[in-house]
Amino acid sequence: MTVRIAIGDACFASESDETVLDCLSRNGVSVPHACKSGVCHSCLMQVTDGEVPDAAQKGLKPTYKKQNLFLACQCKPEKDITVRLPDGAGLDTRALIVGKDMLNHNVMRLELRGEGSFACEPGQYITLINGDGLARSYSIANDPTKDGRIELHIRLLNDGQMSTFLKDRAAIGAFLTIRGPAGNCFYVREEGDAYPIVLAGTGTGLAPLYGITKQALASGHKGEVQLFHGALKDVDLYLVTQLQALAQEHPNFRYVPCVLKGDAGQFYQPGNIEEIVMAAMPAEKTRTRMFLCGAPEMVNALKRKAFLSGLASKHIFVDAFLPSQAAAAHPAP
Repeated sequence: MTVRIAIGDACFASESDETVLDCLSRNGVSVPHACKSGVCHSCLMQVTDGEVPDAAQKGLKPTYKKQNLFLACQCKPEKDITVRLPDGAGLDTRALIVGKDMLNHNVMRLELRGEGSFACEPGQYITLINGDGLARSYSIANDPTKDGRIELHIRLLNDGQMSTFLKDRAAIGAFLTIRGPAGNCFYVREEGDAYPIVLAGTGTGLAPLYGITKQALASGHKGEVQLFHGALKDVDLYLVTQLQALAQEHPNFRYVPCVLKGDAGQFYQPGNIEEIVMAAMPAEKTRTRMFLCGAPEMVNALKRKAFLSGLASKHIFVDAFLPSQAAAAHPAP
């Protein structure tokens, strides 16, 4: 059965098992998108006539569902539908670029100031959309409500369309569009806040963990907080000095940089971050909260090992950085 997808004055026949996003893209209609996995929410569209499957609205806020918004990358309509791009009202915010600096040889800090109020939790992520409709998602590394700015850590890739744009073309004083926030990888102060927290991430997976750590410590968390940051080489680490200073300031905080191809006797621990984290797991595993961010292989492997060791699955919060389908988000910064 042929399903037709109408947008504006055009109408296209969807091929078998094809999503709305793929159908429109195949026919030359530009729709902002990044991860194509239903995570980043950058491909939100609105249905004006017809119905979309429940899977196309999975994970959306109730207010989005009431507006008939859906994820184009997850929508495989069963009947003819008419769709349009949302006007951005209530979804998008303009953000001014207020700072750019390098944190190491291939990670850039981007600082934005959103227009109007922007409420979020450190560790959630937003989607950046530039004037060409290019979209990528990045985790929030600070508390914008307190700092008056949004801090993102951008990994610079030779073939990265967005990272190249942000490094070479996006100037301080220019505007970007941001959508979000989204994600449930953030600190929530619970009653009896003496439980242990373990945070582990690779690469720019440090960004959300940095924000979560600072928020937990600023909130007066009483339990032990351990942050493990994994890198291939020591030059790939960043914010080392800041995290070491934070550990000096808070006796209950432990910072452990991990370098896979490292040498013994350095300021970091050499070896595989998964093995290092599991060897340092708290004894009271039933009360431990764990946050995992970064490479999907590491995130999934550690999640499984932690669960099998005794952590409750409801206490393991993950944010796997999926590679952009356009390049190869949540996406890979």
